[in-house]
Amino acid sequence: MAYIRKKAAAIKYDNKTDKVPKLIAKGKGLVADNIIAKAKEHGIYIKEDKDLVEALSTLDLFDDIPVELYKVVAALLAELYHINGKIKEQKAQAKAPVSNETNQNN
Repeated sequence: MAYIRKKAAAIKYDNKTDKVPKLIAKGKGLVADNIIAKAKEHGIYIKEDKDLVEALSTLDLFDDIPVELYKVVAALLAELYHINGKIKEQKAQAKAPVSNETNQNN
């Protein structure tokens, strides 16, 4: 059985400053492990998608994501925004005061 080296790629997108997402890191083997470890360390969402990583790996660092990948990256960002919304909602619910209403009509 052949060993397949792990690959990883990281994209960055800030809708306030970036026109399109950019590739900010890529690598295989130990570099991929380090990219994944840093993402986990900073609480950055990780999506495992072999085909997307392969496509991103063909780009040079800091390149804009090409039009051909917009649909895939848009779906990824939509998934991330959905997850972030759920996390914010859970945090808000955790901070909300608990109402302990009792029946005052006795």
